[in-house]
Amino acid sequence: MTRETSSASEGIKSLLRENIRNIVPYSTARDDCKARMDIYLDANENPYPNGVNRYPSPHQPGLKSKLSVIRKIPAGNIFVGNGSDEPIDLVFRLFCPPGKSSMIQAVPTYGMYSVAAAINDVRVINVPLNPDFTLDAGLLLSKVEEDTRVIFLCSPNNPSGNLLDRGEILSILDNFSGITVVDEAYIDFAGSDSFAALIEKYPRLIVLQTMSKAWGMAGLRIGLAIADKLTVSVMSGVKYPYNVSVLNQARAEELLENPLAMYDRVREIRKERSRLASALSCLDRVVTVYPSDANFLLVKFRDKDRAFDELFGAGIIVRDRSSAYGCGDCLRITVGTPEENDRVISVLSGQEHTGFAVQKGPGKGRTASCFRKTGETAVSVRVDLDNFRKPEIATGLHFFNHMLEQIGFHGGIALDIVCFGDLAVDDHHSIEDVAIALGDCLKEALGDKAGIGRYGFCLPMDEAEAFVLMDLGGRIDFRWEVPLHGQTVGDVSSQMFSHFFKSLSEHLNCNLHVRAAGDNDHHIIEGVFKAFARALGQAVSRTPSGNVIPSSKGWL
Repeated sequence: MTRETSSASEGIKSLLRENIRNIVPYSTARDDCKARMDIYLDANENPYPNGVNRYPSPHQPGLKSKLSVIRKIPAGNIFVGNGSDEPIDLVFRLFCPPGKSSMIQAVPTYGMYSVAAAINDVRVINVPLNPDFTLDAGLLLSKVEEDTRVIFLCSPNNPSGNLLDRGEILSILDNFSGITVVDEAYIDFAGSDSFAALIEKYPRLIVLQTMSKAWGMAGLRIGLAIADKLTVSVMSGVKYPYNVSVLNQARAEELLENPLAMYDRVREIRKERSRLASALSCLDRVVTVYPSDANFLLVKFRDKDRAFDELFGAGIIVRDRSSAYGCGDCLRITVGTPEENDRVISVLSGQEHTGFAVQKGPGKGRTASCFRKTGETAVSVRVDLDNFRKPEIATGLHFFNHMLEQIGFHGGIALDIVCFGDLAVDDHHSIEDVAIALGDCLKEALGDKAGIGRYGFCLPMDEAEAFVLMDLGGRIDFRWEVPLHGQTVGDVSSQMFSHFFKSLSEHLNCNLHVRAAGDNDHHIIEGVFKAFARALGQAVSRTPSGNVIPSSKGWL
């Protein structure tokens, strides 16, 4: 343990309630043993198998492993709760002595903070957001009292929908000596960086997330607290042992295994959010549609009650938030499917439903998605050769993630890759199977290759002098002249880079020649990935020559 880590742990210990510091957590024989047994006679379970006759793991290792890859957070920093309400309650139980402490929340906000505070006999101090629902850190910090132990911030905020200013939150983290909770239940809809990446810098920070919203698991009740390892450890010792059932853990792991469908749905919801906001803003009865970074809109009406009744009469339930601070005459409307949003617009506009046809997007284009599952890995890949968006990459290997992102950024293509692999063994299967799935996916997206440039060339990049030559004509040849100095680059075995590109060329059916040199292995490999991306972008680009593939023999 480093001096900084030890200091952070001592700081958190000093904030814990005295009885929590001294508590002896409940433990099971399986916790104490930690070995796999042939016969379990320790927990008084029914011995006859039916799929649910055994207690679930109280530590959820399989679920945490997948969450760790997707969220890019060490599993030891993740607490899995029965919904986000459990870690909210645990924050009070850990840090707030009943009847002797207060908490601050920026209102309007999520109602469970107040409910959990009341249950735990913690006084609530409400600090209003600005009229446009932005956060004033100076005002909030001025309300901190001697017994204030916790500050709750919801970002994107519920019910207003907006992200709170990052600089204002950082000001609170820098100037408040207690626990700051940032609830990011809707962060997947925001297109913004999570505060979870800052838990090492701010050990008194707890970030809440949920699988209920973007991930579509509301019925499974899976909530997360991402925090310092000591905080997670104490939460795990105080929670009820078997808080997430066998069925819920298994189903959540299954749904997480191929997450690209979630990314697609989130993109669709964000598009529908803009369409719904635009349509509602045009109605005379609407005063304001507040900007939203979540999957809902806060809408202020001239006739809020009538609007609610009309929607209710049409079989549509929305949330009346007019009693919340600053939300007078407001309804909160969740963004539904395109058809459901059409119904909302038609009811509120008084027009027939058929008058609001769903806007159709462009055709399929050169897109493809692949899912490859073996005994060691589960890999999901999606590409779009004609459009760019920020890559979504998660493999459990930080340096590999960074390199794969270069293919998207420098190739000018949309690229999503998620891999769950046996990294406890080594990185071989994960890197090989990502290469295979990526090659298959690029090949499928190219289709008949009609009209492509076919060839890709790249000049030296930076001091690494990386060259990549590519031919997508169908022949397969691979050459690798990239001397590296160390056994690893980042968290990746050096020998795996040549294996990655060899497997990729074989499954993409291309000639791929790679040459690079330099003094720094990181720069060499980064140069190679960027050069490959540039070559790929040039080779897959459409040419004016039409529906044929160029060749010295005429046209292929």
